[in-house]
Amino acid sequence: MTLTIGVDVGGTKVAGGVVDPEGAVSAQIRRDTPADDVAKTRDVIVDVVQELAAAHPVEAVGIGAAGWIDATRSTVLFAPNIAWRDEPLRDYVQAATGLPVVVENDGNAAAWAEFRFGAARDADDSMVMFTIGTGVGGAIVIGGELVRGVHGIAAELGHMGLVPGGHRCGCGRLGCIEQYASGNALVRFARAGARQEPDRAVVLLELAAGHPDAITGPMVTAAARSGDPVSADAFAQVGRWLGMGLADLVQILDPQMLVVGGGVVDAGELLMGPARASYRESLAQRGRLPVAELVPARLGNDAGLVGAADLGRRR
Repeated sequence: MTLTIGVDVGGTKVAGGVVDPEGAVSAQIRRDTPADDVAKTRDVIVDVVQELAAAHPVEAVGIGAAGWIDATRSTVLFAPNIAWRDEPLRDYVQAATGLPVVVENDGNAAAWAEFRFGAARDADDSMVMFTIGTGVGGAIVIGGELVRGVHGIAAELGHMGLVPGGHRCGCGRLGCIEQYASGNALVRFARAGARQEPDRAVVLLELAAGHPDAITGPMVTAAARSGDPVSADAFAQVGRWLGMGLADLVQILDPQMLVVGGGVVDAGELLMGPARASYRESLAQRGRLPVAELVPARLGNDAGLVGAADLGRRR
């Protein structure tokens, strides 16, 4: 049985795991991401790989990185939430570990896991996935293959322009969907609501010790589950924007399935309910025709490392 290591590198954490050909994870390690320090981030990845490889007979490494990856799947060209610019990540990790390495966009890696082993495993042709975490990632599978584009940086769905003249994004543009349908956006909406209507944010403010600026994503989720109106409104706003973006993609691609993954989807129907409603409403007359079902991802936080490991195996 061929074992490979998958590493999921995001703006806040580096998660590594040993994965078998069926997508099962047998060991995991998690570290914080020193996102503002390139050298330290590289070294954390190497440490995770070396620790796992020392205990398991692995044959390759796949890294899912939160950024734009070149066509050779070796260099991180740009990362909005990590200090990577033209970072030769594959060569560095290969030299340090002695293992073959493939670097893939983290959204692509998570989507590949869901297509192979998760929510879209019954789709034999096509899928679009949004990955909602600190930012918004995305991926497209057509004809059973990831769509990477001629330069390797296709399907950056989080950076589709959604709101003309809107909030500035880490990618340098204004109004990207990442600014309206991400974990950061959820917190921004909740903080604004708590300041404007504190009487509707009693539970949320209690969790934040009365300070709107101390509100975090987990607090918003916990408060919404307890019936806090401002927190529920924040999820409704994120879901509304997400549904609008997904409807645009369906008009263009007409995929078999739409999958929403990432940490924010753990909130369940708090997010998926408003997203489905917005999706159907935004389709207008197109919604009378067969359209892709909108479903939550199944693999949770493991999706990125599972997909990266499988792509490393298929290198």
